[in-house]
Amino acid sequence: MYNLANIVDTVQKYAEITYEIAKVDVEVVDANLIRIAGTGIFSEINIDVSENSHVYKHAIETGKRQVLLEPRIDERCIACKMKEQCKELLEISMPIKMNDEIIGVIGMACSNEISRDMILNNLDSYLEFLAQIADFISTKALEDEETKSKAAMMDMLEMIIRNMDEGAIVVNNEGKVSIINSSAKSQLGITRIIDNEKIYIKPTGDTVNNSKEYRVKIGKNSSIVIGDILDIAENPEYKQVLLFRDLKKIHSNIYQMTSTINAVDTDNIIGSSRHTIQLKKRIKKIANFTSTVLITGESGSGKEVVATAIWKNSDRRDKRFVAINCAAIPEPLLESELFGYVKGAFTGADPNGKIGKFELANHGIIFLDEIGDMPLYLQSKLLRVIQDKRVTRIGSNQVIPLDIRIIAATNKDLKKMIRENKFREDLYYRLNVIPIEIVPLRERKEDIVDLFYYFVNYYAKLFGKNVVKIKEETMEKLLDYPWYGNVRELENTVEFIVNMMENGIVNDNTLPLNISNPTSTQYDNDQEIKTLKEIELKEIKKALAYYGTTTKGKSKAAKALGIGVATLYRKLKEAELM
Repeated sequence: MYNLANIVDTVQKYAEITYEIAKVDVEVVDANLIRIAGTGIFSEINIDVSENSHVYKHAIETGKRQVLLEPRIDERCIACKMKEQCKELLEISMPIKMNDEIIGVIGMACSNEISRDMILNNLDSYLEFLAQIADFISTKALEDEETKSKAAMMDMLEMIIRNMDEGAIVVNNEGKVSIINSSAKSQLGITRIIDNEKIYIKPTGDTVNNSKEYRVKIGKNSSIVIGDILDIAENPEYKQVLLFRDLKKIHSNIYQMTSTINAVDTDNIIGSSRHTIQLKKRIKKIANFTSTVLITGESGSGKEVVATAIWKNSDRRDKRFVAINCAAIPEPLLESELFGYVKGAFTGADPNGKIGKFELANHGIIFLDEIGDMPLYLQSKLLRVIQDKRVTRIGSNQVIPLDIRIIAATNKDLKKMIRENKFREDLYYRLNVIPIEIVPLRERKEDIVDLFYYFVNYYAKLFGKNVVKIKEETMEKLLDYPWYGNVRELENTVEFIVNMMENGIVNDNTLPLNISNPTSTQYDNDQEIKTLKEIELKEIKKALAYYGTTTKGKSKAAKALGIGVATLYRKLKEAELM
């Protein structure tokens, strides 16, 4: 309940005004019947009047005005202990209401007949006047409560702002910083105390992640942030609040949600062949360079493993490694995946906008897998990004500077593609600054053994089995097999073997048919000439039979065949296989 003592000066002022007009003594009590203001005989304040003011109790209990025309005789005075000493001839008590709650009473009393007659002759006017005085006091009490409530709310708001994780800046009506929390200072790179400094907030025009992008400048500190400006209406001091997230944190969150990289160091690359040992040395040698790297090798040979090993051995190991498969993303979407876009950039775009892979990988490494499948028109844009070291989101005019290392990979003959006008020569030389060629698995027999035992132990543990013995003739067949799918095919084969294995023995019965009896997968008549389309269809069927016809199986089949997923679906449709 509101305490009238909070506005005692105002209440006393109204009591004195009432006295001057009515020429009778006036007192004001709070809801606990403590006198907080008064005149004449009621001038002593902070007095408990509950014993001799039963009429005030009636006013508080009923919420209605009380008029005593015959004090002492009136039934409302029966319980009063002071009624015998009472000299009053007339009493008027008016409840003071605030939000339907009685917070006090203003009382008027006269002890001479002249005053009594004057009031009785104009009773309605006096009652109306006293009601207005009660309303004035109530209004002032309400204003005081709202002022204190607003002050408490602002104190609470300031406490919340200062302790929230998001950056928050409260700007006053002069365009200066009133409140800035530690998160905002950290994101803007500010270490000094900010005391009423001028702030400049300018939108870049981009909308990303459903929030606008702003350039914020305080003194010499300037940063790009993504957030929202909230106007503070009808406030004499504060104008707006800027709530924002640092781009670095947004990038980090997106990276954590989308990254599926299984990174390995050079020490974790399996293989003891001369080629693999040289590969590990080369990775360590070039890891800290900033020059672009082009990794070439057959499908499934481990190009992504090499790319992540370069990252893990570099001085960018604590930065992001962002991978994108240029063959797995439909051509119309590849540009937006690489460069990102802003709200309203094109029809069908996410209304929230999107951060591209290049921007996400800034200060780290971007891995462009299957670069040979990138369309020509995008190759020119990629070349410009590499040359200019900056990127612009689709639909934006905001230039984003890049500090990024590019690693590209392909299983295609890019020089042949250049001759066929399918790949830009200038882009090839930009990418092929440091070439790394991964030798096919069939040319490094020692690695077949190392990888086989590694995968056998892995899948045996995964499936809860024990490997007791591996037949020598079975290992010979594994060494003689050409492994066109390289490490990926070997891993899938070992998974099949462990599933088929009985009593912990790996023998010919555990091998897939294409390895245990390779002649059964050949043509019935090797002399018969087949069209290229027939051969292609046969290999597609063989890949699907091996990997399965699920979406994941088709994706693996496409990789093993050295084509994009979209190309595989098109060929299946042409052959009426789907």
